[in-house]
Amino acid sequence: MSRIIFWNIGRFLLLMVAVSVVVFTLVSVSPVDPVAANVGQAALVGMSDEKRAALDAYWGRNVPLPERYLSWGSALLQGDMGTSLRFNAPVADVIANRALNSLLLMSVAWLVSGVLGFALGVLAGTHRDTFLDRAVKSYCFVLAASPTFWVALLLLIVFSVWLGWFPIGFSQPIGKSAASVTLGDALYHLALPAITLSLVGVANVALHTREKTIDVMNSPYVRFARTRGLTERQIVLRHGLRNLALPAITIQFAQIAEIFGGSVLVEQVFSYPGLGQAAVVAGIGGDVALLAGIALVSAALVFGGNALANILYGVIDPRIRKGQAHG
Repeated sequence: MSRIIFWNIGRFLLLMVAVSVVVFTLVSVSPVDPVAANVGQAALVGMSDEKRAALDAYWGRNVPLPERYLSWGSALLQGDMGTSLRFNAPVADVIANRALNSLLLMSVAWLVSGVLGFALGVLAGTHRDTFLDRAVKSYCFVLAASPTFWVALLLLIVFSVWLGWFPIGFSQPIGKSAASVTLGDALYHLALPAITLSLVGVANVALHTREKTIDVMNSPYVRFARTRGLTERQIVLRHGLRNLALPAITIQFAQIAEIFGGSVLVEQVFSYPGLGQAAVVAGIGGDVALLAGIALVSAALVFGGNALANILYGVIDPRIRKGQAHG
């Protein structure tokens, strides 16, 4: 067990180093000029050389990449994630202020898409080649082929602009102080972004669960159960769900990365102030410290989801736990 723990810690540290190096390198080779992106091209044209040099120094454009990375990395080891030049605030504060919105949005979408996708996959697999099966597959294929931002825009136009059932954007009513925002206000503004992200995330879970359900229903032990007179419902409840649990967990935790990627687009469309929107702002403005901080947080989130999946494997299937112990 200790060897497994140390192995996972080593993998996690290597992942963090790799993510930070890639982010710093990509931002450095990017054609985006952070000074022009944040000051504006018109203001930059009439700017004096001294002012331009001061802004270049402020954004660290004259500092070599290895030196900037080592300085940022040494500060990170001391608990300092740097300062967001775009938001003019510590990166840790920017992430903390927006993390709750993103985690709430992703958690709701992750749970809803997982439960709904699993249920639709089981229904389609147990009713293979029926109208229900074809309807589920058509729904999944259409959504799997649809860009997340397009689905978000479509729902925004229909349910916010035309019908007026949901607010157009943001996480709270405009002009209302944060102290006076109620839970109902927050959930009301969260509803449509969460619905959008959930609908898109259902497709992969449902299609994978359907294929696994078909394999389980054609297995020898299910055929033997049928000869004993068990109904399809009894077979699914007694034998099918247990054998579908492991692949369902695999798919569900693999969804974390896709949910986070989808939340970036959904937050941008709905102007929802989360980590995804902050990542877009940081990328456009060349804010490498904020972008690296968000990348590390998202990588840690995905790694933690996979680690939790491995733990649940052992809880559900003792054979896996024994294999890990003897590995």
